[in-house]
Formats: sequence, structure tokens, C-alpha cells
Amino acid sequence: MKIINALLLGFLFIPIGMRAQATDLDLTVLVGKWKLDMSPQDKTDENFALMDITRIEGNTFKGEFYREGVKIKEGRITNAQGIIYAALISGDNSGTYNTSFHFKDGVLHGTTHSLDKDFLAVWKATKKINE
Repeated sequence: MKIINALLLGFLFIPIGMRAQATDLDLTVLVGKWKLDMSPQDKTDENFALMDITRIEGNTFKGEFYREGVKIKEGRITNAQGIIYAALISGDNSGTYNTSFHFKDGVLHGTTHSLDKDFLAVWKATKKINE
């Protein structure tokens, strides 16, 4: 019985160790201007948008999404399981957009969902340099 209790107690502490390791990620890697390819599966399409992450504070971030002047609302960020994940709400006169993405190998991989326009877009983004 003591062995089973020790094993169970040990398993409870595994997530704590993983969380400690994940906090070493540098979230500021997201700060800057990103070029979003809104249809990465179609190489003939030139449908691009922008994201400008201007500030990260704790688990929140600020900036613009889709085009200049469209503010990021409720931007949240986490580094669960050693990966940087983020989500935001944005909107313009055409409706509200829910976006989430993760950072992998220097690229953002994301989705944007609009109930108002009835679509789900899959996109990739690369960081703009020298802007």
C-alpha cells in the first residue's frame, strides 16, 4: 500500500516539473510585426493580413490584428507543455473574430473563426524583419 501511495504522489508532481520547465520560454519572441498568409494551402493566392504584437504583460498581449487600426481585444498567452499558445478577439465593422495560434520553429500557426461571416480560416505567419 505504501508503494502505491508513493507512486500516486509521484505522479501528482509530474505536471509541476513540466510547468517549471515551460516557464523558461521567452514570450517576447512574439513581439513585432507578422505577415499572415490567410490561405497557406493555395500557393496561387495572395491573401495576406498582418498582426502587430506591441506589448506582452504577464499572460496578456496588445496590438493589432488583420489590418492597421483593428485592435486586439482580450489577448491571452500561455506556454503550456513547452509551446507558446495565444488567443485573441478582434473585430471591425463586419463582425467579431476569434483567433488562436501557436509558435513553432519561428512560425505562427493559427486559425481565425467568425460566427458573423460563417467561416474558419487556417493561416501561417512569418515575422517581418527590419520594420
